[in-house]
Amino acid sequence: MTIENTIITYLIAINALAFLLYGIDKYKAIKGKWRIPERKLLGVAIAGGSLGSLLAIWTFKHKTLHKKFSLGIPFILCIQIGLILFYLKEC
Repeated sequence: MTIENTIITYLIAINALAFLLYGIDKYKAIKGKWRIPERKLLGVAIAGGSLGSLLAIWTFKHKTLHKKFSLGIPFILCIQIGLILFYLKEC
């Protein structure tokens, strides 16, 4: 497996995890149960799951009123896209 394939596999997995975590948190919010800490939701976005996080925010209409999510997640995604483009340019 090449480094590119490893990175792609990682990004697919971390974004799926992010989407799942946001969905679980929304479900728990509706049911009034224990919630996933915001630092973990943001952490999974920073770890590469920003696209999955953003898609989950839109899909579940969750965390839309929190600026650190509604503005922070798109900002993180832009930074990550920039890093990917920089990497691709260097190859």
